[in-house]
Amino acid sequence: MERKAKAATEAGVLILVIAAVLVALNVISAAGFYARKDVTKNERFTLSKGSGNLLRSMKQEMKLDVYVTKGLPKLDAFVRDLRDLLLEYKAASGGKFDFVLIEAKDEESKKAAKDAGLVEQPFGEASDDQEKASVTQGFMGIVLKYGSEKDAIKFLPPDRSEGLEFWITNKIREIRDKGDGIKHKIGVVSGKDELKLTDTNLVPAQMGKPSLQQIVLQNFPFYQFVDVDLKDGGSEVDDTLDGLIVTQPGKDYTDKELKRINQFVMKGKSLVIVASAVNVKPNDAQMQATLSTHGLEKLSEGYGILIRKDVVLDFGRPFRVGVMTQGGLASMRFPQFIDVQDNPAFTGDEQFIDTSFAGFFRIPALAFPFASSLELKKDKQPDVAAEKFKVVARSTPRALRETSDTVDLKAFRAWKPKGEFAQQALAATVEGTLKSAFPSGDGVTVPEKSEKPSRVLVIASSAFLTNPFARAGNGPDMGQMGMQMPGMGGDEQLLQIAGPYAQQALTNTILAFKNTLDWMTGDTDLLAVSAKILSEPNLVYGDVSKPKFEDESDEQIKKREDEMKSARKKQQHWIEAVLVLMLPLAFALIGVFRRFRRDAARASVSLA
Repeated sequence: MERKAKAATEAGVLILVIAAVLVALNVISAAGFYARKDVTKNERFTLSKGSGNLLRSMKQEMKLDVYVTKGLPKLDAFVRDLRDLLLEYKAASGGKFDFVLIEAKDEESKKAAKDAGLVEQPFGEASDDQEKASVTQGFMGIVLKYGSEKDAIKFLPPDRSEGLEFWITNKIREIRDKGDGIKHKIGVVSGKDELKLTDTNLVPAQMGKPSLQQIVLQNFPFYQFVDVDLKDGGSEVDDTLDGLIVTQPGKDYTDKELKRINQFVMKGKSLVIVASAVNVKPNDAQMQATLSTHGLEKLSEGYGILIRKDVVLDFGRPFRVGVMTQGGLASMRFPQFIDVQDNPAFTGDEQFIDTSFAGFFRIPALAFPFASSLELKKDKQPDVAAEKFKVVARSTPRALRETSDTVDLKAFRAWKPKGEFAQQALAATVEGTLKSAFPSGDGVTVPEKSEKPSRVLVIASSAFLTNPFARAGNGPDMGQMGMQMPGMGGDEQLLQIAGPYAQQALTNTILAFKNTLDWMTGDTDLLAVSAKILSEPNLVYGDVSKPKFEDESDEQIKKREDEMKSARKKQQHWIEAVLVLMLPLAFALIGVFRRFRRDAARASVSLA
């Protein structure tokens, strides 16, 4: 009896201790003290270090008036996440950031919100049975104040919390740069009949005429693009530029022009070449390509990255899109537009895309239309560390090289691959104290090595910065007359595919371009912030094994996808069974085992 009473007392005390701990935890939580661990790949629920560094670099204090609307479950959850994120901003700022949440319920606060540029919005949320809906009116936006500067994020959609830190941090950076007089100038070589950043070939003409430059300047106004006309090498490139971009040219570069670009790089500057040997004229629905590097290979080879005179056709991972035909929906493949996707089964010198590289940071897939292969020549830069001289994008092992002077790359053709398959490098970078690509001469004086560490990136894809289907399918620009007659002279089949291409590929392309601008200016702190605009990848089931990139028909692809779905569903059922049955069963077995041990210990007790 005494033993039972003692056990009962111990059990009672233990229950009281557990209850006290739970009460204490609830009190601490209610007081606002809590901790959480973010296990998402993109650290979606954790403030990036770059955001904290940006705040601490501010010369003045930044204050935010955050106008919110509550009353619906969706709105309340969004406001809670927004408040938690802003608390992390405040904690990381070193006292340079503060905010206040405002529910604009009275006329005075509503007027203040509208005067700041915010727009009153209706918010609705359906009930579970979808028969009734709750609707409210209010604001969801932020007014930022930094010194004499003031700006606003006019609307934050409460049904899309991903990318929240991305937009807030970029707006903070924008108003900080205005207040502190910071401007990043990027030069773009002009005068070579080049593919321009101002070209309006991202979407079919009837969908509008946005350009890549317009999108970047609208969302990231702290960048400024400056046209650089080399004028046959007659003058130096402005050394106040942070970097220089060379896009696909239509004319040959002279040696003196290449030497002027090299002279700029030798000052410790950044150079990005987005060009290949594949030349396809705009508005050419037949996509007839001529192969010429226009002399750029002499410059890039000097830095150890040779652009080869070829076009890469990837039959292992071509861009695919569903197209309506007389027989129904068919999957079309386009091996001339390479769909480079991250695959953890391929590492090291086989890695498809280096998602740790600043320009492609955490981007899972990129399209490389009209690509040429690259060859690394590390003997050209023997003093550069191996980790700073690398390929950052590759084709699959099932890729071919076409080397004839002209190549038929029209979209709708029956491809019959011939030749030797091999994996090809599509993008490469070199960073460090670089040797000059050219010696001094022709009135251009350069040191043997760069004055400071320089950066060179070569993306061997002539249509990387555009939509190849829209560029080929859109009719010629008719100016104001073309606005009255949309689609005039365009190719309907290509424009039909241009829309899906824009949806599947261009978001990542634009993000990679923005990241590359950050890399050029040395402002790589915010790359992790940029990655948060991407959706979280789906859960992956199964082992990591190398796929066989075989030439498959639509029926074979569908069969393989059905097999993968079936295998995934089977594995999901096993995981559910383990979580629902096996874990409780394991705890039960542990309990039974401990009971047997306790009984055995009691039986061995001797009264002597």
